[in-house]
Amino acid sequence: MTVWAGIQTTIEIFLKGRASIDDILLLFIYLELGAMVGIYFKTNHMPVRFLIYVAITALTRLMISDISHHNDPNMGVVYISAAILLLAIAVLVVRFASWRFPSVKSSDQQVVDESHEGLEP
Repeated sequence: MTVWAGIQTTIEIFLKGRASIDDILLLFIYLELGAMVGIYFKTNHMPVRFLIYVAITALTRLMISDISHHNDPNMGVVYISAAILLLAIAVLVVRFASWRFPSVKSSDQQVVDESHEGLEP
């Protein structure tokens, strides 16, 4: 679904002849969702950080489109900026927590990891 949406957005960009900031940020959202799905299928773990990255990109896209379409200053920009800052702090907390308290591998993953020892350069 995400791949088709990305292809459709890319085709629309080529048909328009130019790419707006909204289009580019939308493509970044699709890219982050695709990377998150790829990581999930490789590791069977849902990367929470990528969900936060998607939220930050979506809020940035919302703020840029709001500013470009409504030139009058309002408190909405401040609220969106505060939400982006809060999400950035959440990324730092999640990264620190995963560094400080690494996840424990299950016995199935340890067996698979031991069977591939010495094969990687």
